[in-house]
Amino acid sequence: MSPHQPTSRQAAGAPAVPWNRQRLRSNNEWLLLELLRTGGGSSRAQLARDTGLSKPTVSAALAALEQAGLVREAGRLAPERGRTAVLYEVDPTAGYVLGVDIGRARLRVAVADLAGTVVARRDVANRGRSANAVADAVIAAAREAIAEAELAGDDIVHAVIGTPGVWDEERRGVRYASSLPGWGRPGLFDRIGEGLGTAVSVANDANLAALGEYTLGAGRGSRMFAYLLVGTGLGLGVVKDGELLLGAHGALGEIGLVPLPARAGEPTGTIEEVAAADAVVRSARDLGLDGDGGGSQAAEKPSAAKQLTAKQVFERARAGEAAAVRAVEREAEQLAYAVAVLSAVLDPDLVVLGGGIGSSADLLLAPLEQALHRLAPMRPTLAPSLLGEEAVLLGAVSTALETARPEVFERRTAGLR
Repeated sequence: MSPHQPTSRQAAGAPAVPWNRQRLRSNNEWLLLELLRTGGGSSRAQLARDTGLSKPTVSAALAALEQAGLVREAGRLAPERGRTAVLYEVDPTAGYVLGVDIGRARLRVAVADLAGTVVARRDVANRGRSANAVADAVIAAAREAIAEAELAGDDIVHAVIGTPGVWDEERRGVRYASSLPGWGRPGLFDRIGEGLGTAVSVANDANLAALGEYTLGAGRGSRMFAYLLVGTGLGLGVVKDGELLLGAHGALGEIGLVPLPARAGEPTGTIEEVAAADAVVRSARDLGLDGDGGGSQAAEKPSAAKQLTAKQVFERARAGEAAAVRAVEREAEQLAYAVAVLSAVLDPDLVVLGGGIGSSADLLLAPLEQALHRLAPMRPTLAPSLLGEEAVLLGAVSTALETARPEVFERRTAGLR
C-alpha cells in the first residue's frame, strides 16, 4: 500500500515508456482511449479528424485497444451518404476501483467501473469499539460490495480510503484523527490493504470531498474554492484551478485544530470542539433542549438528554423550536470564525458547506453570512454542497480512477508491445 496525494489531473498524460516507436504507439493508443472516455463513442474517421492522426494509425491503435479489452464496438452510424461507420467506446469493465469513506458514525463503500459508474455499495453504521474493529468492518463491507458486483478481489485495481487526519508515511498511520479514538495507531491501513488484497491509498476526507465537489458538485468552474466538512469532526479541503492544495506536510486544511479566542459567556476550545456535531448537541442542552421534543415529561426521564443528536437539533430548529433555533445560530457563529480565518489566508471565491452538519445549510447559511460580515472584510460566496454526505465517497472513487485508468492501460497493453 502506498499513500496517495490526490490531484484532479493525475491521469492527464500517457504512461511513461522509453522514447521509441513503442512509446509513439503507446501515446497514440492512450490519446484515443482518453478521447473516447471524455467524448463518448466515436468512429475511426471522427477520431482521425479530432486527433490529426492518419486513418491507418487510428485503425491500428483501435485494433490494439480492442484486443486489449480496453475499447469495444458501440454500434454503427449510418449517414445519409457514404458508408456505415463502426462506433467505438471505452469498455468500462476493463477494471474496477473501490472508494471508502470512514467516519465516526458511518462507513461507506462503493465499487465503480472505469467509467465511474457505481456498481455496488455499502453504507453501514460504524459500530467498531476499537480501531482494529473499525478496520475489519471496512474490509467486511468492501468484500460484501465486491461480491454484490459479482467481482473477485483481484478485479479491484485500486482503492482509496478517505479518513479524518493526515497520512504519515514514516509511521504508516494518520495523525490528528481525534474523532476516531485509536485511529492514529500505525498499521491499521496496512491491515485494510492486506484484507482487501489490492493497492490502497489513504487521503484526508475533506480533501476527497473537495475533489468530489469540484468534479461533480458546487465547486465546478471555481478558480479557488474551499470545502468545509462539518460533521463529527471539522476539516477543510482547498482546490485551486482544479488542483488540490496539500501544504508542505499534507496538513493544509486542518483548521479544526485552531483554538478559538476566549470570549465572555461563550465556549472555548478548538474550532472543531466548538463547531462539530457534539458541540451542537451540548449547546442545545445548555439552552434547555431535551431528547424528546421538549416538555415536562421528557424532563422526568434521565436518559432523554442522551438521545439528542445534532440531526434532531436541526430538525427541531426547522420546526421553529426557539432553543433549537438559538443552538443553530450559535453553530453558525462558530463556523463564521472558521470561514473568516480561511478567507483571510486563502481568499477563496467560494466556500462550500458540507458534511453531516453542512446538510442543514438551509438553516446555517443566512446566520453564518451575517456573523461573517461582522468578523471579516473578505466575504466569499457561501454555498451548500450539492453532493451532500456522498462527497467524500465520490471523491475517493474519482481519485482511485485517476490511478487505475493508466494502470489498467499499462497492464492490458503490455503483452501487445
